[in-house]
Amino acid sequence: QVQLVESGGGLVQAGGSLRVSCAASGFIFSNYQMGWFRQAPGKEREFVAAITRSGITYYADSVKGRFTISRDNTKTMVYLQMNSLKPEDTAVYYCAADRVFAGTRPDEYDYWGQGTQVTVSS
Repeated sequence: QVQLVESGGGLVQAGGSLRVSCAASGFIFSNYQMGWFRQAPGKEREFVAAITRSGITYYADSVKGRFTISRDNTKTMVYLQMNSLKPEDTAVYYCAADRVFAGTRPDEYDYWGQGTQVTVSS
């Protein structure tokens, strides 16, 4: 069955870096657009970054220039490199996959992981 498993979250100081990873299985990874979303306590899930099948990337304005999304189709992995982290980046980070869109809305994605917690201390 389809599985998306995030890893790499943790506690980091403001200004630091962290890379979260997502291992995909159960579908033809290279055919899917991939995205990262995040959700802070009491807030809605929000778009962070997306990467198309061909490697075109999109970012939320709040992370542009600090975060980098990438994918490795041979390993069926997608990554989010997060630099210059801020306390407001604290959230659960989710990996998502969609056959059609590399969209910015959660309802555009078919499959979701369970999330990994990222906490940025000030």
